[in-house]
Amino acid sequence: MRAQPEFEHYPIEIKAPDISAFSPGNTGIPYAYTHDSGVTGPHVMINALTHGNEYCGAMAVKELLELKLRPRRGKLTLSFANYQAYQNFDPEQPDASRFVDRDFNRVWKEALLDDLSQDCVELRRAREMRPLIDSVDLLLDVHSMHERSDALLLSGALDKGISLAKKIAMPRHIIVDAGHAEGRRLRDYAGFGNPDSNKNALLVECGQHWETSAAQMARHCIYRFLHAAKCIEPDDLPALWQVAPSAEVLVIKVTDAVVADSMDFRFAEDYRGMEVFESAGAEFAQRNGVTLTTPYDDCVMVMPSLRQLRPGVTVVRLGQLIR
Repeated sequence: MRAQPEFEHYPIEIKAPDISAFSPGNTGIPYAYTHDSGVTGPHVMINALTHGNEYCGAMAVKELLELKLRPRRGKLTLSFANYQAYQNFDPEQPDASRFVDRDFNRVWKEALLDDLSQDCVELRRAREMRPLIDSVDLLLDVHSMHERSDALLLSGALDKGISLAKKIAMPRHIIVDAGHAEGRRLRDYAGFGNPDSNKNALLVECGQHWETSAAQMARHCIYRFLHAAKCIEPDDLPALWQVAPSAEVLVIKVTDAVVADSMDFRFAEDYRGMEVFESAGAEFAQRNGVTLTTPYDDCVMVMPSLRQLRPGVTVVRLGQLIR
């Protein structure tokens, strides 16, 4: 077992955008804008800044607002979610502004949102946005990752999510997973996570938080999403946004979410994501002194990272290529 490596210092290649001009919104909710085409169609939402230090999506949403993009059919909502955490972003401590009090992407359980005895910055913001999100049919939640890795499109565990992700086909890696032990994600909230509902949602991980390619992936995935939803025509966005679907997609089903139950967790190597272990029984980590091994052949490491290590946090997912 190798000693745990020092965390790599990733350069901040993309400047944090100034979104203050968009604080009023037009929905009665700060930093949220909805436009109605007046033509029958779904209510489509592009959401950025679920985490305050993941701002490639905020760059793209700001550009869409500046372009004055309007839907051809249905409604289009553009939003900056946890703007309070984003206001704390400091390039000298870029990991510190993920959230203020509580991870915004772990609070989307109806019972928790209804329980007003629990209160924090993120819960107040989620409750403020909830009526708007309840009206959304198709959601794309734009994220980025702690480590440099291939971009990923998270479909959730339902067939409807996998089908939509294949239709988007940008990026090419589709991750089929059920979420986190710590709490429910926005993409799994209410109808999005209900197999009997027509509502659907995807979460895109565009790459490492502050690399130039993450900002471009955000544009490309948003373009494909809006196009698939028939919200826009192909030339409604500039050439910088336009992209064909991936020629081949890889669908990886998460079978195990490996959770740290203390601060005593170490990976066997300096993993960055999408590493494949050919044989079952390969050592990949130690947790509280106990060796963890791969449960099957061709096991894929999905989003390994210890940057946010604390008890209850998912530190890696183990995935199996299914198609």
